[in-house]
Amino acid sequence: MDLGERHLKDLFRPEKVFQLLAPVLPSEFPPLRTLDAYRNNLPLQPTPIIGREKEVSEVYDLLGGEATRLLTLTGPGGTGKTRLALQAAADLLDDFPDGTFFAQLATLTEAELLIPAIAETLGMKETAEQPLDESLKDYLSERRMLLVLDNFEQVLEAAPAATELLAVAPGLKVLATSRAPLGLYGEHVYPVPPLSMPDLKRPPTLERLTQYEAVGLFVERARALKPDFSITNESAPAVAEICVRLDGLPLAIELAAARIKMLPRPGRCYTD
Repeated sequence: MDLGERHLKDLFRPEKVFQLLAPVLPSEFPPLRTLDAYRNNLPLQPTPIIGREKEVSEVYDLLGGEATRLLTLTGPGGTGKTRLALQAAADLLDDFPDGTFFAQLATLTEAELLIPAIAETLGMKETAEQPLDESLKDYLSERRMLLVLDNFEQVLEAAPAATELLAVAPGLKVLATSRAPLGLYGEHVYPVPPLSMPDLKRPPTLERLTQYEAVGLFVERARALKPDFSITNESAPAVAEICVRLDGLPLAIELAAARIKMLPRPGRCYTD
């Protein structure tokens, strides 16, 4: 039975879902646990997440535990904080029956804009009867919800406002991404590591090379532009060196993969 296309929790493209029908199998099941079954505004991603299984699992465990209500993913720009936060939030949808909501703070320029940005994400508007911050606190106070606040470094001065929301809303949790910790009481900090990279001093075999996360990401993105791309004995040193020189940063590797035509062809040696 064709159940149609459904958005699964990997935030990537929808997948065709079928139910197998046979006399010995049950024919009735609970609703599918897809993105569409939960209140959320998590943005779908144009590409799948590559090589972050360990980090997604660790963030999931931290934020799923009772001891963590504010978790900040830290690291330099391009390290993949946002993508990691989105995937962990998608995996945690079951834990937040009142919704999981993503607020992009990158364009904010003043600390006073944080509360309005969160309220807008939740579809709230200021009224004459009550200030917006009080309305937001009342709204959150009785809900079990996850807020993903992206690029919090833009409004670090507004960090105490997050503490105030957590104080009045016992069912609320906050997952923030920032280049620096928020410096708040009760904050748990998770430094996002670079993707795993080969050791240029001990070059791995061709088969082993593709198992490194940084190399895997490079290959995946390169194939999006050139479907027949593969690592050969000639191109392996170039790919390995690119990933290491870029410190395993996902964004930098994706940009480099867009220039695959510059990699050596058979018979050529790689140079700077």
